[in-house]
Amino acid sequence: MIQAGHDGRGSRTDNSGGSPRIQHCAQPPGGSGGGSRTKDARYQQQLQQQQRHHGGSLLKQPSLNEPADVVRRALDFKSQGTQCYKDKKYREAIGKYHRALLEIKGLCRVLGDPDTGSKPPSPLLPTISKSSTLTDEQKGAMENAELECYNSLAACLLQMELVNYERVKEYCLKVLYKEGKNFKALYRSGVAYYHLGDFQKALYYLKESNKQEPSDTNAIRYIQLTEMKIRRNAPREKKEAT
Repeated sequence: MIQAGHDGRGSRTDNSGGSPRIQHCAQPPGGSGGGSRTKDARYQQQLQQQQRHHGGSLLKQPSLNEPADVVRRALDFKSQGTQCYKDKKYREAIGKYHRALLEIKGLCRVLGDPDTGSKPPSPLLPTISKSSTLTDEQKGAMENAELECYNSLAACLLQMELVNYERVKEYCLKVLYKEGKNFKALYRSGVAYYHLGDFQKALYYLKESNKQEPSDTNAIRYIQLTEMKIRRNAPREKKEAT
């Protein structure tokens, strides 16, 4: 039986007919490399520098409801989630990523981001002045953080004993809606559709992920598994059609 994991080292097999299980990633689960993490770190440094005068005296601390503070909190929660993931504390990581997304969604709703819908901000979130605006760099940091959180939530769910593949699919499709060539979201979408029994969609997303990372052995193995399932089901589907 072909086994496939996420990190290319093989994986455990579950007790429901030999379906492959996903191992935890050797790399942090969200994003597609070190670039976004570098942007986060650089933006955090700039925020700290903005809190000081040129001569070194402290500026007046901004309100905790200022956009810059919301961005900083979101990035902090995301970083905490990534550390929890590395420590294999997946439930804690899920909580941190959700907190980061709450911060992001609350800010975007107040500032009129159409992607967040028309619902009012959660009462758990601080009130942000509607006259506040985000700089281009803040917007970029928030967009990157949002995509990484959804990608990382999918990665965490794949480590659970009972995997909610519907939710994995949902999170991955959110990433692909804004970043259609994201390898991890494509690959995990394929894995989710495979386990949900939709092998045609699984094959589509797995092949798309393979285009982004042709040497990834896990995507290749899942493509083989999916094609095997499609071949086995073909006679039955043909019989049902007649």
